[in-house]
Amino acid sequence: MDLAELTGNVGTLGYGLSAIGPGIGVGIVWAAYISSTARQPESAGLTRTYAFLGFAVSEALALLGFVVPFILT
Repeated sequence: MDLAELTGNVGTLGYGLSAIGPGIGVGIVWAAYISSTARQPESAGLTRTYAFLGFAVSEALALLGFVVPFILT
């Protein structure tokens, strides 16, 4: 018997770790949007588009981290 035996699906551990980065990225994107809108309210329409674009890119990384463990299994 080995001292360290790893059983179960390692992909779930990998997805849990890979979800941390996009979660932080989404928080940074919306924090920057709120900050820029508070400083210049008249540019809210333009910066909202960039906020949603940054949000979509960050979430795409989370979905990629969800799919890759299934492909490699």
